Amino acid sequence: MSLDFRLTPELESLREKARAVAAAGVAVHGVYSDSWINGFSKEFSATIAAEGWVGMTWPVEHGGGNRPAIERIIVSEELISVGAPIAASWFADRQFGPSLIRYGTPDQQAEYLPDMLSGAATWSIGMSEPDAGSDLAAIKTSAEREGGTFVVNGQKIWTSAAALADYCYLICRTDSTGRPHEGVSELIVPMDLPGIEVRTIRDMVGNTHFCEIFFNDVRVPVENLVGAEGAAFRQTMTQLENERGGIDRLVSNRPLYEHARSIADVSDPLVRQEIARLETGYRLGRLLVYRGVLKQAPQGFSAATKAFCTEHQQRVAEFAARVLGPEMTLDSHHSRAYAYAPAYTIMAGSSNIMRNILGERVLKLPREPRP
Repeated sequence: MSLDFRLTPELESLREKARAVAAAGVAVHGVYSDSWINGFSKEFSATIAAEGWVGMTWPVEHGGGNRPAIERIIVSEELISVGAPIAASWFADRQFGPSLIRYGTPDQQAEYLPDMLSGAATWSIGMSEPDAGSDLAAIKTSAEREGGTFVVNGQKIWTSAAALADYCYLICRTDSTGRPHEGVSELIVPMDLPGIEVRTIRDMVGNTHFCEIFFNDVRVPVENLVGAEGAAFRQTMTQLENERGGIDRLVSNRPLYEHARSIADVSDPLVRQEIARLETGYRLGRLLVYRGVLKQAPQGFSAATKAFCTEHQQRVAEFAARVLGPEMTLDSHHSRAYAYAPAYTIMAGSSNIMRNILGERVLKLPREPRP
């Protein structure tokens, strides 16, 4: 008995259509490595929304396409692999829409989902903090009830697209009297509210998608609370499952790889071996992503998927540097793509944290006793 990994004719047709739309988008808007986080174009987001490619898997009653999850993977892989600019709608499509569908009120769903589906609204997530890092239970940004509002004070950092976002999906603390994992809530915060200051963070390669957000007595209506007050820790963990195990973690720098492979000296057997290893890595990573999205992996396995895929992207960058040589330093696009690679294993939780999650929550390994 053999396994057949070929896609059906219908899925192949979808892949070809996505490839054509992606190529047309690149021709108009340019190529972006890490296009899901760096490539910001509301115009192109409106284009893919018109194709029905935002909210593909969402239920029909919420405006979605109710399409199989594998279709979203196929479309997303084609868009990201050529560097088409999808950042304006990516976060809403990937996690905030599904969160509102699962935890939001009917009024919230009616107000926010349509603009997500059309590509008109850009969302960011206020999660990490300067003294919390990847430890969600350590957040200190507070939201205190005063009548019909929450008064928000605190600071967020590494908030992707905050300077361009219409909304921040804020993870905050509404109660600090219980255990660290308790008292966490989620709020929808319009970014034009008084008291919000956004500062972009320019990284070493010149990107400015990461931002700091400062909240100073920002008054958010109680109606913007998503889910149960003080019980949102599990809600946020569900979001992270969606964030960590997607195809974006595998093909972010695929444009760099394709360029390097096109000029590599394949007469050299060592180069051919390295290409074979990377092609194998792409196939393995894709299977890990498929397994997670198709609900064939255990809870928490997205940590393993992210660790493997983002480390693969770093190997891709190293291969490209060896192939391109001086061109890597002369071409700003390729040099930025190479220099950015160390970030892959840090964003959304470092590889060390991913391995801890895998060991403790998936494999149920015993923790080393403290001395």
